Amino acid sequence: MKKPGYKKDNSELRDMAKMAIERSNTYGLLSTIYRAEPTIYFLNQIKDPHFLGVLSDLGIQFDKKFLKRPAKKLVEDLAVEYTRLFLGPGKHISPHESVHHERDNGDWGMLWGKSTVEVKKFIESTGLEYETDFTGMPDHISVELEFMHRVIKEEAEAREKNDIDKVNYCIQIENKFMDEHLSKWIPVFCDKVISHTGLCFYKEMAKVTKHFIELEKEELKIYISETQKENAS
Repeated sequence: MKKPGYKKDNSELRDMAKMAIERSNTYGLLSTIYRAEPTIYFLNQIKDPHFLGVLSDLGIQFDKKFLKRPAKKLVEDLAVEYTRLFLGPGKHISPHESVHHERDNGDWGMLWGKSTVEVKKFIESTGLEYETDFTGMPDHISVELEFMHRVIKEEAEAREKNDIDKVNYCIQIENKFMDEHLSKWIPVFCDKVISHTGLCFYKEMAKVTKHFIELEKEELKIYISETQKENAS
């Protein structure tokens, strides 16, 4: 049984801070994927062996045909696919929570629904601010993933300082946002992308996004449970 005021040793603190940084970086990467079509710079990064190794660790496997395609041609194809999938003007998969987050009161399926307002209030309540030139909607998938990226980055910094109160605060925010928002719609959104895309890039990214969100939901629950047991001991 751990005594009140128990603090983890330096090695454990470093490991947990490193894990938080990796989680934050994953959210940041996924946010970038859904924010806009990939640039040549980003695609060149992806083709770097080290970066491919990172993606492989996340479960992302691109076929050889994709990797050998000339960057300029690939950028053009992905831009067309990104527009077709997420922007329209024809039938597309809206990357906004209010469209996919099924609610008992029926207030979903359209832009600027109740979920949009709730996400806006949630983010603002944490003190985080949008970029000054931000003109999008707060429940866009890239914004929600970026929010988690920034909160977990603060968690990592708190872990490095052994600021347990700040760590627990960040975890509570992450868990609440996961429960009330991310887990309610992102897996559904990803299934639609997987079914409708013809390019392995977005298919693989959607698969790993769904898996990552589902894993995060379980891991956050475990952490919350363990913390409650520690505090009760």
